[in-house]
Amino acid sequence: MRSLTFNLLKFFIGLIFPGVHQIKTKEFAQWLLDSAPQPLILDARNQAEYEVSHLKAAIHIDPIAPDLAALSKVAKDTPIVVYCSIGYRSAKLVQQLDEAGFSGVFNLSGGIFQWANEGKPIFKHDQHPTHFVHPYNPMWGKLLRASYHAQEHQS
Repeated sequence: MRSLTFNLLKFFIGLIFPGVHQIKTKEFAQWLLDSAPQPLILDARNQAEYEVSHLKAAIHIDPIAPDLAALSKVAKDTPIVVYCSIGYRSAKLVQQLDEAGFSGVFNLSGGIFQWANEGKPIFKHDQHPTHFVHPYNPMWGKLLRASYHAQEHQS
C-alpha cells in the first residue's frame, strides 16, 4: 500500500510541477558514490524536521520563505539536489531555483521518507548516523516505516 501511495504522490507532484527534474533515490545514491562533482544538497523541510535527521552534507533551507539570496555565491550551473519529506515542498523549491536561473537542479523523488525506507544513510548533525526521521505529521508519516519515526522526545 505504501508503494502505491508513493507512486500516486509522485505522479501528482509531476502533474503540479511538470518542469521539475526528478532524480530517483537509487540514481542519487550512486551519484554520491561517484567521483563526479558532488551536488549541493538542500533540505527543504522545517528546522525541527532537519534537526531530527537529514542527508549527509545537506544544508537546511526554509521551504516557506527560502532565502535564495544565501545562494548568491553558488554558481548557477552547480548541480543541486533538493529534498523534503515526500517531494512536494522540494519540487516547489526546485521550481523557484529554476526560475532564479539555476540549471541542473533536481528534486529527490520520494524525499527522505523513501530514502530512509530503502535503508539509505541518514544523519543527525552530519557525523552521527541515525535511524530516525521526523514523520512530518500523522497522516504523511504513514508513508515512513514505523521503525524510522522519531518520537517527540527524540527531536
